[in-house]
Amino acid sequence: MGYVEKSGLQVAEELVDFTEQRLLPGTGIAAQSFWAGLSDLADRFAGRNEDALKKREELQEAIDRFHVAHRSNPANAAEYRAFLDQIGYLVEEGPDFQIETQNVDPEIALVSGPQLVVPVMNARFALNAANARWGSLYDALYGSDALGSLPEGKGYDPARGQQVIDWAKNFLDQSVPLDGASHADVTGYTVTDGALVAQTDRGQARLADPAAFTGYIGNADAPAGIVLVNHGLHIIIDVDRDHAIGKTDKAGVADLRLESALSAIMDCEDSVAAVDATDKVLAYGNWLGLMDGTLEESFEKGGKQMTRRLAGDIDYTTADGQAATLKGRALMFVRNVGHLMTNPAVLLSDGKEIPEGLLDALYTVTAGVHDLKGKQLNSESSVYVVKPKMHGPEEVALTDEIFGAVEDILGLPRYTVKLGIMDEERRTSANLKECIRAGRHRVAFVNTGFLDRTGDEIHTSMEAGVMKRKAQMKDENWLSAYEDRNVDIALACGFQGKGQIGKGMWAMPDRMEAMLEAKIGHPKSGANCAWVPSPTAATLHATHYHQVSVKDRQDQILAQVPRRSLSELLEIPLAPSNIYPDEEIDAEILNNAQGILGYVVRWVDQGVGCSKVPDINDVGQMEDRATCRISSQMLANWLHHGVISEDRVMEAMKKAAAIVDRQNAGDPNYLPMAEGADSLAFQAACDLVFKGREQPSGYTEPLLHSYRLKFKDKHGVA
Repeated sequence: MGYVEKSGLQVAEELVDFTEQRLLPGTGIAAQSFWAGLSDLADRFAGRNEDALKKREELQEAIDRFHVAHRSNPANAAEYRAFLDQIGYLVEEGPDFQIETQNVDPEIALVSGPQLVVPVMNARFALNAANARWGSLYDALYGSDALGSLPEGKGYDPARGQQVIDWAKNFLDQSVPLDGASHADVTGYTVTDGALVAQTDRGQARLADPAAFTGYIGNADAPAGIVLVNHGLHIIIDVDRDHAIGKTDKAGVADLRLESALSAIMDCEDSVAAVDATDKVLAYGNWLGLMDGTLEESFEKGGKQMTRRLAGDIDYTTADGQAATLKGRALMFVRNVGHLMTNPAVLLSDGKEIPEGLLDALYTVTAGVHDLKGKQLNSESSVYVVKPKMHGPEEVALTDEIFGAVEDILGLPRYTVKLGIMDEERRTSANLKECIRAGRHRVAFVNTGFLDRTGDEIHTSMEAGVMKRKAQMKDENWLSAYEDRNVDIALACGFQGKGQIGKGMWAMPDRMEAMLEAKIGHPKSGANCAWVPSPTAATLHATHYHQVSVKDRQDQILAQVPRRSLSELLEIPLAPSNIYPDEEIDAEILNNAQGILGYVVRWVDQGVGCSKVPDINDVGQMEDRATCRISSQMLANWLHHGVISEDRVMEAMKKAAAIVDRQNAGDPNYLPMAEGADSLAFQAACDLVFKGREQPSGYTEPLLHSYRLKFKDKHGVA
């Protein structure tokens, strides 16, 4: 990798070319000012970033010593909490306050709905997510197992199609009902005097709530689309009597389009493998293309060449006859990396790699300037950045300062950059109110990430004893307290009407029937967004927000006393004293080993940061570094406490490698691991377990980055 000197920094040539030829033109920002700004950013914050990481280590070492000292005489909850107060792990909670964030888009502040998270390095996935603002309910139901089965054969099944139509029209009856009739009874829709009129065999029917009619597409007397709204979410009834489906429907309804993914997070972190300048340029370039509208991806589908671009807005006529548009794209966040990692794309004056979070902050916000200065494909006034893996209020305050410095470099008004706080580390959960206070001028998003949060739970309490099996963690008291407290605290701090309160991912993209059954719990929890793994899942999950008024639920929660205590949050999920039977232990080892290997082999060998990985039962699971963190820390904990031996784990790893090889047999780019000795991916997976206890906060990034760089060097991968 060649470097060019820029304002005292050594910058990779390809990053310089991207910056000066693609990123800066059109922003009004001179290259000299940009490089001087990056240099100043590094001078001001690299040392403070390092200090924050040292503080993490010091607190962890103190907690480890406490648990070791109390092994023979376990401390009670009061002693443990007093200790956490004493070392500064818990900070003093200040008076009540309300966040002061302004200029937040309605998709964030006012309307509740699904949220997609996708790897920004995959242009097709990124475009699919951005365009998932609207989704076909008919397609989502027909092509998934949402109705209890999957379609058989390649041709259209009329019986299945009718089942889909019946489900969809029942959904209309529940969400935007007619007065005295069912949408299934309708023979035609018209618009008369600004109102929707439904014709039936028994006469005319109108909406039970006339305000649910927003407008129409086409002509009033024979509209091609009916635009309805419920709980702030839009539904479009597409009418086309010449359509293959519409011609079979007595009302001519060809489809229902649901407003689905209101927002999407374009991820530069857990779901990508970005280890050098080449990777960072790809990530930044795709984000730039989303911000300036130029991103496109060509591919072959069904023997035809197709090109995907950002969707346009939807034009319609309002009920009172005015021309209007519905936004055609999800409101996009970009997720930066956390404070931990550095990247060789830029070297500091002392030869050290730049903290990657500083690089992300300046580059992703600069890309957002293209949107702010005329494109406005995303937002008129804000750039939305999610900052993951912050530990406690001091690190949130550091992030707030960094974003302020970026705004100064780019000449943006203060608090243009909106902050998303990932509540996924134990010290943040325990001090969430003060974390929000530290970002109160710009925070627009807070969510629970139970996967990383579980990994951090295991690592923080590594010395306390043997942890429960991974699957049992979901039923632990601390985890439900964590989920409830996140909503309660965010609402108490004024998030209602100003920001998003989010919940985590549905990890099984092929299990939509189960998702429809379970994920309604997220809007019922008072969260106004929740993560889904695909556009199909977004459309199906959108139906939950028609069933539940999140604002009403939030009002109920605000009227209650806080539901859960800090003491519950601090409970440590230790296994029973008699541990587990041997067959359960063996199953746990193999399950975790297979999950680690199935994920790591794609990360190291193919640079894929997130993918659908078959589990031990061949059920596809969305895996990223967070799930890998849980599995590696789980096995590291059992190794450390002597529940299992290294030989036993290695035997399981080799067995799992053969399973993963079989599961990937159809991939021509796959490199088998079963022999183990020459596989860098296998070695990386083993290190994640055997060296898991010594990894900072139990994170997988340092080892994965190291092995990916080795693989790229060994195989000459750019």
